[in-house]
Amino acid sequence: MKVFISQGMRDKTDEEIKAEREEALKKVNDTFLEDVEEIKSFFEGEPKVKTIPLFFLGKSIKLLSEADIVVFCKGYENYRGCKIEELCAKEYGIPRMYM
Repeated sequence: MKVFISQGMRDKTDEEIKAEREEALKKVNDTFLEDVEEIKSFFEGEPKVKTIPLFFLGKSIKLLSEADIVVFCKGYENYRGCKIEELCAKEYGIPRMYM
C-alpha cells in the first residue's frame, strides 16, 4: 500500500517532521495490517524559484497521484498546501485517513 502523508511543515524541525511521518505510517500499518510504502514527499533543500512553497506543492500533487491512501496529520487544516492536497484527494477519489 502506497501512503502519501500530508502534513504542515512550516516552523517544524526536520526531526519533528520525520517523527510525525513515522507515526502516520504506523497508524496505517496498524489499521490495515499490511506492508506500507511511504511516498517520499518530504523534500529537503530549497530550489532556486520565486515561490518555494508552491514549487513543493506542485511536486507533492504529482506524487499524490501514486497514492493508495492519504494520511492527513493533526493540524493539516491550518496549512494551505495540505488543504489543497485534501481537495485533490477528495476530487480524485483517493481514500483518506486523518490523525
